[in-house]
Amino acid sequence: MKKVSIIDVAKRAEVSVSTVSLVLRQKGKISQATIEKVQAAIDDLGYVHNVAAANLRANTSNLIGLILHDFNDPFAVRVTSSIVHELEQQGFMVVLAQPQGNIERLEQCLLAFTRQGVAGVIYLDAESKTDSVPAAISESPLPMVVVSQSPLNCERDLVMRDNRQAGSLATRYLIERGHRSIAYIGGDARCLIRHERLSGYRSALTQYGLLPREDFTPACREDTQAASAVVRELLESNNKITALLCHSPNAIIGCIDAINQVGRTVGKDVFLTQQVSLIGFEDLMINLTTPSFTYVSSASEETGRQAAQLLLRKLKTADLPVQRITLSGQLVVRGSA
Repeated sequence: MKKVSIIDVAKRAEVSVSTVSLVLRQKGKISQATIEKVQAAIDDLGYVHNVAAANLRANTSNLIGLILHDFNDPFAVRVTSSIVHELEQQGFMVVLAQPQGNIERLEQCLLAFTRQGVAGVIYLDAESKTDSVPAAISESPLPMVVVSQSPLNCERDLVMRDNRQAGSLATRYLIERGHRSIAYIGGDARCLIRHERLSGYRSALTQYGLLPREDFTPACREDTQAASAVVRELLESNNKITALLCHSPNAIIGCIDAINQVGRTVGKDVFLTQQVSLIGFEDLMINLTTPSFTYVSSASEETGRQAAQLLLRKLKTADLPVQRITLSGQLVVRGSA
């Protein structure tokens, strides 16, 4: 069977080859009637547009490189899904790389992207204990957008979470519900996300005339047993604590375990002294606990959309000034607080 060409499509639609090309590339001012004629001819003839060949001829690419470090990170997974959805809607395909924190592999990923002719790169930063990106990222000539869960000191375009706002929002909500003894549980002592949330937490306490206590903000390893141990010790020595902010999903599980161990329950009634209210900062645990979990959303889907749209703007306007986009989460009130 003869392979259908763009010339065949043009003849069937009774338009020029250049018009078919513009319709395929979604360029130029083409009337809707002409677009429908060309599309009908494509469908009738079974024409398949070779995007790679067209890109090669036009010296353009519809490939976007995406560097992801950790598939176990709920935030990164949701951001990735949002990025892919947004880019595919705009006719781009995503090429995924996972260097797993290895600098040499990261350099190889960027080299492979360059050889494949990607139009640009989105880098999902996974390091929460430093405010810098690897030299391979900061020095890469490829158009790039960095996504981070905390602020970074770099000259790249950046989309990031507002952790200070999240900590403040959760704390103010609890205070306005009548809580006066609120603790923040978990996170490595060096974690910048933890530092920023604590800044918002302390700011909210001070705003309402409450004294922040250092012993109410224990850091711990990122596992459920460590979180459970510090929470049990905290609740046993401070039985007036009525609310906990949970740094991570592991902290959530550890808090629930410790609350049960000391004979208390999870709930939002501040006037029942045996109840402890819980608020988290992740979206993925809400249907896995009883009562369902109150949380400050991570704005992960919006983060992905903003990152994809920012990169597309950079591809259209090469000299676009560096942008830093900060996204705030929303409080989702459920049964735990």
